[in-house]
Amino acid sequence: MADKLTLKDHLREHLIVGDGAMASWLYQKGIPIGQCCEELNLSRPDLILNTHREYYEAGARLIETNTFGANRDALSRHGLEDSVYRINWKAAGLAREAMGPDAWVMGSMTAISAGRVRHEILPGHRELFIEQAEALLAGGVDGLIMETFLDLAELILALTAVRSLTDLPIIAQLACMEVGKTRDGFTITESFRQLSDAGADILGLNCRLGPGELLRTMEQTIVPEGMILSVFPNAGRLGLMEGEFGYTSSPTYFAERALSFRDQGIRIIGGCCGTTPEHIRAVACALNGLPPLARINPAQLREPEPTLQAAVSVRGETNTILEMVKQRPTVLVEFDPPKDLNIEQYMIGAASLQDAGADVITMADNSLAQTRMSNLALGAIVKMRLGIDPLVHIACRDRNLIGQQSHLMGLHALGIHHILVVTGDPARFGDLPGASSVFDVSSFDLIRMVKQLNGGISFSGQSLQERGHFVVGAAFNPHVNNLESAFNRLERKIEAGADFILTQPVYDRATIEMIADRTRHLPVPIFIGIMPITSARNAEFLHNEVPGIRLTEDVFKRMGKYPAAGPDARKEGLDIARELVDVSRECFRGFYLMTPFSYYEMTAELTRYLKKT
Repeated sequence: MADKLTLKDHLREHLIVGDGAMASWLYQKGIPIGQCCEELNLSRPDLILNTHREYYEAGARLIETNTFGANRDALSRHGLEDSVYRINWKAAGLAREAMGPDAWVMGSMTAISAGRVRHEILPGHRELFIEQAEALLAGGVDGLIMETFLDLAELILALTAVRSLTDLPIIAQLACMEVGKTRDGFTITESFRQLSDAGADILGLNCRLGPGELLRTMEQTIVPEGMILSVFPNAGRLGLMEGEFGYTSSPTYFAERALSFRDQGIRIIGGCCGTTPEHIRAVACALNGLPPLARINPAQLREPEPTLQAAVSVRGETNTILEMVKQRPTVLVEFDPPKDLNIEQYMIGAASLQDAGADVITMADNSLAQTRMSNLALGAIVKMRLGIDPLVHIACRDRNLIGQQSHLMGLHALGIHHILVVTGDPARFGDLPGASSVFDVSSFDLIRMVKQLNGGISFSGQSLQERGHFVVGAAFNPHVNNLESAFNRLERKIEAGADFILTQPVYDRATIEMIADRTRHLPVPIFIGIMPITSARNAEFLHNEVPGIRLTEDVFKRMGKYPAAGPDARKEGLDIARELVDVSRECFRGFYLMTPFSYYEMTAELTRYLKKT
């Protein structure tokens, strides 16, 4: 068929109906969510063949191969990294076998960063795109469709990588995080211009949004003159319906929007997540016999666009603890939020610590997985009532990435910029052992992502309109068997963007001097941890049951005289802490004092001692 060899020429005179979703349709057929759909090209070829055939019989004349995630990086998550060629080559043959001579097979490719929390574009990604494209081309596809790219930069990398491999048409499709914009902050107008310059034959949008939002995007986009357009929307937004997650757009509605897309001059109209053969049949019926329409760009001026540059991190600001510790000894006092609803005693304690000279009050994030009042709320109250800066801890345990970014944005709005990123103790060890531990990311990842906010970019890559001002701390535990590993982790946290380090409490001169010696070369301040002991029983508990704390024999001997808590035991604990302060001041300018059992009088006394001497 002559038209088949000149797809672009065919599209200049005809509309083409694309196919619909592969993965979500396979899930509806009983394939378990999470299974590698691309591997089914090898293990269940009849299933894939029949799925393609369903779409062809519904009216689709552009069939995509079942290779969306068939690059080496994505396949490696299923142990299939050595099957890239077989899977892609086989997929092309199955799509070809399913359709008649009046349709085109397009090799489906997506971003290497797809499905990952961190959205990094690495030099090696270019070779991964080339490897997959070569296999698809060897399988006999009629062209390539690069789809669901959230970042313009990565799509340009993929496009330029494979453009030299073939003269066959390449469809370049972006996925919008919001109407009219990519994740890296570009308007679709600017994105289409750059993709056209990079060699794309057809430009389009797919996934993430439904027909209505993609239509709005197309209505406000200026398209390069003569460019062919495609669109593959989701069947609406994913939502919870009758206890199950699903997509809301009916085939009838989808067909109505297809007519609106035609009005925008779009020539290829198909479906993405949540669409089925019924959606495609409705689109094919609605468009049957209709000629394409010319694209009329909206009358609007181009706005200044960002450039493809990495966000620049901001390290510190005036009056932060980073500035304080350069000028004088600086004291951070940890005073944990209450476990009940009464904050009056806490406020009395916080005021006492402020009067004693504490520069910052730090608040843990449900330490030891014990439920406490929100440190965001309490930090805001302390800042408002007392005027002292809070430093809030943020654990990876309790919030997913949506909650983490929302939490951080709230802190920023409240003027709370000092934070400490920690992993967090597993929920099963706390007072609600049935609670789930989230751990979407590690502390290393979260530090990087907070510094990304300082560049004005959200976790998802969208613009925040202004830069954050977070000063990010990280924790260091010297009480481990493998010290080399601990110091390596410390340096990795600094490389990730940590601005300062707080150590676990130490209880002997040798450890203090060892930390000082091993961190002397580091470019960030170290705040040495000191926590007074309240009794012999407290000493035993800390040493044997609290991760990251080790006491010396001398401490056990001195506290052994005081089995239970009381004034004499606390006095001895304070004496030990003062001696540790004296040793520490020879090596450090930053001090991290931890309040035991809400005995704020002890850390207030220790703060006064530190400030006076």
